[in-house]
Order: sequence, then structure tokens, then C-alpha cells
Amino acid sequence: MLVGGQTLIAGNLLLQVLPYHGGTPVEVGIVLLFALLYVWISFGFWMAVYGFVLRLLGGDRHSLINRHSSPEIDAAPLSRTAVVMPIYHEPVRWTLEGLKAVYRDLERSGELDQFDFFILSDSQDPEVWLEEQAAWYRLVTELGAEGRIFYRRRRVNLNFKSGNVADFLRRWGRGYEYMVVLDADSLLAGDTIRKMVRLMNLEPRVGILQSAPTVINGQSAFARIQQFASRLYSPLFATGLAAIQMGDAVFWGHNAIIRVAPFMSHCGLRKLSGFGIWRGPIMSHDFVEAAFLGRAGYEVWLEPTLAHSYEESPPTLDDELARDQRWSKGNLQHAFLMLLAPKLRMAHRLAFLNGIMAYAASPLWLAFLVLTTIAAVQLTLAPIDYFPDGHESLFPLWPEWRPEWAILLVTSTLALLFLPKFLAVADVVLKGELRRYGGGARLLISVFLEIMVSVLLAPIRMLAHSRFVVSALLNLRLGWAAQNRTEEIRWRDALVQHLPGFLVGGGWSLFAMALDPMFFYWSLPVSVPLILAAPTTVWLSRISKGEALGRYHLLQIPDTLTPIPLLEDARKLRERLSVDQELTPLERAIIVPPANRLHRHLARPKARGAKRGSIDAAVEQCVKSGYPTMDKKALSLALEDAQALADLHKCAWNAPVSSFWGARVQAFVERRLNQTVDNTT
Repeated sequence: MLVGGQTLIAGNLLLQVLPYHGGTPVEVGIVLLFALLYVWISFGFWMAVYGFVLRLLGGDRHSLINRHSSPEIDAAPLSRTAVVMPIYHEPVRWTLEGLKAVYRDLERSGELDQFDFFILSDSQDPEVWLEEQAAWYRLVTELGAEGRIFYRRRRVNLNFKSGNVADFLRRWGRGYEYMVVLDADSLLAGDTIRKMVRLMNLEPRVGILQSAPTVINGQSAFARIQQFASRLYSPLFATGLAAIQMGDAVFWGHNAIIRVAPFMSHCGLRKLSGFGIWRGPIMSHDFVEAAFLGRAGYEVWLEPTLAHSYEESPPTLDDELARDQRWSKGNLQHAFLMLLAPKLRMAHRLAFLNGIMAYAASPLWLAFLVLTTIAAVQLTLAPIDYFPDGHESLFPLWPEWRPEWAILLVTSTLALLFLPKFLAVADVVLKGELRRYGGGARLLISVFLEIMVSVLLAPIRMLAHSRFVVSALLNLRLGWAAQNRTEEIRWRDALVQHLPGFLVGGGWSLFAMALDPMFFYWSLPVSVPLILAAPTTVWLSRISKGEALGRYHLLQIPDTLTPIPLLEDARKLRERLSVDQELTPLERAIIVPPANRLHRHLARPKARGAKRGSIDAAVEQCVKSGYPTMDKKALSLALEDAQALADLHKCAWNAPVSSFWGARVQAFVERRLNQTVDNTT
């Protein structure tokens, strides 16, 4: 009622603002697009207001966690739980040091016996998966976690992440009652994991319990702004969303606990049987799995009060957009299920629609701008049409301009967008947390800085998301690339990436200036960010800029002030990482005897038949000319074979010093001898 009533009022106001009051096809299109976009932002506005009111009243008394007292939750038993981390071409040691921090935090409680950890790799690059295997062995050795932390790599990664998890469940799922899913950048406190397990034991009809992770460890200016926005604004939105969805919430794919048996029974994902984008494997699996569990009679809960659940933001805007390109195609696939999947709950169908609109809103906005430009051209260049319906009548339609109504409409729309941000500030004040955000003045400066950056980035995201939606609908092939988590954007890459937006923004502004000065000023909030896209993204990607903001205590969040053992462990473990320039992971696997034994142990037994011939040919090529020029598939074929690894090790150590492998073995031996001498001295 609130959203619909508000949209009707705003739509009627727009009709009065338009010169012909909706009397032309262009104006009808403008009103329809405006209504769709207004509904979208209105839902977000009322969600935040609802969350603010609930937090003001002390929380949602109907939430899952408030059904039970703290002593009751603490007294509930633990059950066998697998903590699984699917990975694909991640920064290996950085990722596993984060997992080590989670393990240690769980170990501190003395209740580790019910938990096992699984690293589920889909990596295909030999340099990456060989490093994963070595890092896993190092992790197990350092923690004394033999029989507690396991590593499994799929050689054929069907169906992306969902297929990786499905492979784990087929092999080991029946040994566990619950499964906690982590992403490569996830950090989840031991107390939180145990609390989630106990809540699941108290609520047997709950299939998935989803925490609301906070963004943490932002280094670049972009990541710090995302981190600040997540920590300040998300509690309002998450509280409102959870209170509306209740047991019909969605699964976000990580930082959640899943009841294994019903998940295995009901969440197998068949390939879509439609056409184009709606044919083949489901890419965005998490919403679908939640919907299937709901269809089977299980509840899915979002619980924002589960503390110390963290994830990390992409370090740059371009990396965020690369991730969004994958998500947009997966979310658009959900239209098939939203309309045709039988017996889904209405809340989950609406969740599909919400995910679709997260990306479809951009081309709708772009279409709205195109139609307003056409309307401006018609008013400026074409003669006034007193009979826009195409039929002469006794009463012509006089065009009217009402700038004061337009200002009112723009103001109300901006209020929907920005008022929730200041409600979040009010929430901080009412809870007495101002000092934890750096004080009132710094908090307000941080909020205005975040608003300014969000305004600059919105048109860039609009153009990129519009392109993603069009390419998805055309079913263009999409690669599954690893995510960058540390690198800054280079000027050359930024200029190339954002050249189309620069041309669009600049061309539109020049056209608007030639058309009408007022229309030119109206175009600036969209065209200027597109023109400045390259310097904006480069500046935001810089770690030095993020550190400068931190020195002035801007964009400060409470989680960086209060020592949290999980975060302190992760930070210290990752800070000590050093780059080994001596040998690459692949060279270590072949040259260093202990490493070679480890990888031989993890490899397949000696292959036979026709496959043996392909492996021997790959070994011969690797010995003769080295590995850098080899095809990755052929190289992997050899490195996955125990006999081939043994042969490569023997050939490398017997190679002449002038050869590729001989030079590397000599350098390795000399460095080891120098280290021995230094240690003896």
C-alpha cells in the first residue's frame, strides 16, 4: 500500500509536469518507465524505514533467534558440521590464511570435534592448483589438523560453484548434518558458527540460516567506501528485509548454514529447458536452492543479529563490474523459474523478481533518459502539436510547463534515495555509537563523501549493467574468471575500459548544450560522471588514498576499533605472507624432493593405454623446452599423473646446466647451499 500509493502520487505528479500530460507516446513511455523505477526505489526506502523502526523498538520479536533465550541456545547440542570453502583461482595463501583464522577461532572454544573443513577447488591452472595443494599441506601441518582439513580438486568443473558443492555432497554429504558455506573472502567467527548449529538443532524445519555479512578489510578508497556503506546502512535494510520475509528469506551463497539432508533431496539443479539464456546450467544457484527448499516445506531465515560474519569487497569498481557481469546473467535466468517453476512460494518468486530488477533497472533508467531526450528534441525543434492524439477536435491540448512541480518531484525522488542514509546516522546516534564511527562530524563527512561517490558511480554502473543485460539476453558466452582481490587499476586499462562511457557522456552533453541550456544542465548529473569515469575509478582503486582517509578517521567502522580475535588472526596471518621468488609452485612441484613426493601422493596412479601416450608426450615436451610455452591442458595432464611427476623430477635433476631445468636446479641448489652457510655462520 505504501509503495503503490506513493508511486501513484509520483506518477500523477509527473503527468502534470510533462507538457502534454501524457498525451504523446513518448510521454506515456516516460511515465511507465518512471513508475517502474519509482516502485523499485520505493521498496528500498520503506524497507529501510521498517528496519529503522524495528531497531528503535529493540529488534524484531518474531525473528528466529528471538524465539529462544540465550541460555536455551547455549544449552543446545552441536552436530556434525562440514565447513566448506569452494575456490577457483583465488590468491592461494591469502585465502587459506583466512580459513586458518576461522579454524583457530573455532578451536579456541574447545568444541572442534564436531567440525571438519573442506577446501573444494575448481582451479584449472597448474600453477594455481599445485600451490593450493602445497598450501593445504602446510596448513594441516601447522595446525596439527590431520584428518580435520581436507582438500579436493575437481578436474572437470561442471556447473561452476553449485557443481563443486554438489560433488562434495555426493561424496561426503551423508556424513554431516549441516554444512557451513564460506566464500574465499569469508570470515565467520567460531562463536557464530556454533550458535548457527545450535539454532538449527532447535529449529528442525529450518533448511538454511543466512547471516548478514559485513564488508571488512577494505584497503583501497573504493573498498573502504563500500565497507563503510555496508556497515552503516545494511543493518536497517537487513532488519527490514528479514522482518518482511521471515521464513521465506533467500540464500546468498556464503556465510550461511544448510541442513544437508533436505538440501541433497530437494536442491539438485536441473538444467533449464528453455531457449537462449534460459537453456543450460543455472548460474546464480543460491536463490534457486532457497526457493526449492521452501517448496519442500522448509524455512529459510535471514538473521541480521548473528555477529562477526564478514566478507570482503572487490578492491576496484572494474572488479565489481566484472563480478556483476556474471551475476546479471544468472539473475536474468531466474525469470524462467519465476514464471514457470511449479509450487514455489510467492515470496521466493518476488525474490527472483528483486534479483532481476537489480540489473534490469539500469537499462530501464537508460531508456528513460533516451525518451526524455527525445521529448526535449520534440519540444525544441518540432512545432507545437496542439492535437497530439492525431485527431483534430474542438479543444486543442495546450502544452504546459510547471518547473515548481518538477522540482517537487525531483526532491521527493532524492528523498527516497538518500533519507535512509540519514536514518542510519540517526540509528547510530540513538544507540550511542557515534564515537565508534569517529564522532559526529567525521561520520557526517563520511556519509556525504559516500553519497558523492555513489552519485559519481551510478551512471557508470548504469551503462555497464545495461551492456551486461543486453549481452546476457543475446546469450553471449561468458568466461568464469578469477576475482582480483588486491590489484589497483592502471591508467591505460581505465581509459580503454571507460572510453565508450566517455564518448556517450561527452556526446550527450554537447548535444544537450546545442539543443537547450536548461536541458544541458539537466544532463550534467549523468554525463559528468561518465566523462570522469576513468580518473574516478583509478583514484578509488588506490590503496594510498584509502590509507589517507583512514589517517583522518574518515569512513571508520566499529569493527576496526574493537579487537576481534578472528579479524586480528586473519590480519596477522596475512601480513606475514611473503612472495617466494626462488621457484614457482610448478617448479617446486618438479624440483624440490618433498614437494614432489607430496604432489605424487595426491596425483592419480600411473595411467595406461592411449592416455599414457599423451602424458608421455607432454612430459617429453616439458623436459625438452620447459613448461612456459606448453598448453595448460597438456601440462595439467602430466602433472596429475604420479609417474609423470616422478619422471619430471628425475629428468630435471639429471638435466644439463645449460638446459631450462638444469639452470633452475642449479639456482635452487646454490641458494640452499648459501642458506646453509649463512645458518652455520
